[in-house]
Amino acid sequence: MRILQLRPADSSTVEIDANQSSQNSIIVNDGPVESYLKEELGPLPPITRLYGQIWTGGPNVVIRYYEARPPDGETIPICAVARLGRGGLRKNPGPRPGSAVLEFSRAGVYIVDAFR
Repeated sequence: MRILQLRPADSSTVEIDANQSSQNSIIVNDGPVESYLKEELGPLPPITRLYGQIWTGGPNVVIRYYEARPPDGETIPICAVARLGRGGLRKNPGPRPGSAVLEFSRAGVYIVDAFR
């Protein structure tokens, strides 16, 4: 994070699933996710891809990001989470186990110092 000069609580907006962008609601599944930035995050420009993991168990969906890939650069390790303004990504039951429906296709992405 020092290389990018990002600190915990730095934030931006992310399109949660690059394959389901700009929809009213989306279905997410447990497993890997490819997202992209809608706005810059420090030195990372819009359309930077973020790679991470989704978990749908529990009351909220959890998304943790481990890597960022700027459009003209190498993959960079990051430590970030997706959430809405007042906390977690609230979900509705999905069509099958291991899936969930999110009301929005976008969320905030926040830099963190560690996953808890």
